[in-house]
Amino acid sequence: MPSNSKLVHWVVWGGLAVVILAIGFAFVREQSEAVETRFAKPELLVISQLSDFTLTNQLDQPVGLARFAEKVWFADIIFTRCPGPCPAMTQRMAELQAHFAGKPDVAFATLTTDPAHDTPKVMQRFAKRFGADDERWQFLTGAKPEIVRLAVDGMKLIVREKSLGEQATPDDLFIHATIFVAIDRQGRLRGVIESMEDGWKEKAIAIANALLNES
Repeated sequence: MPSNSKLVHWVVWGGLAVVILAIGFAFVREQSEAVETRFAKPELLVISQLSDFTLTNQLDQPVGLARFAEKVWFADIIFTRCPGPCPAMTQRMAELQAHFAGKPDVAFATLTTDPAHDTPKVMQRFAKRFGADDERWQFLTGAKPEIVRLAVDGMKLIVREKSLGEQATPDDLFIHATIFVAIDRQGRLRGVIESMEDGWKEKAIAIANALLNES
């Protein structure tokens, strides 16, 4: 009887060990697949091809598509007196600038929805507030139709002027997208990042690295 009891004891514990090992294996495999999915090379389709444009940067210099030739670049649209997400968006773009500090072929562009107010001097003050590198980060203003053509038609950014009844404050002038768009070396829109969501930075970095590694 004692020997049978010992046999049962070992069978029970042996079975438990097998179950525990199986659960552990399944957990490790699940975590590994999650990591692979998170850092997998993103599939970046061509969304649109940007056409050339003529705008003015914070140094009062003309800027067109040629300024970004052979560069991977991020772009967004804000306005400097924005009481909403614009400062947070610009701070996050500054974080990307810092991350790619050693990559001169990564550039940045911030467009304004409010060119009547956001003159080059105003844009320059705003750029300095966020530590923008004038060589790599263009704060663009100019004729409103030209901004709309680039931002809405080319970059697919949403911009709408608010009516007086919609404004919470006198500076609450526009509804606009809070996304960053990623553009490849050929001036093609390839990626969209919601800048206010968790994980935005990891996604933006992954997209930029994929575009940098394209032949």
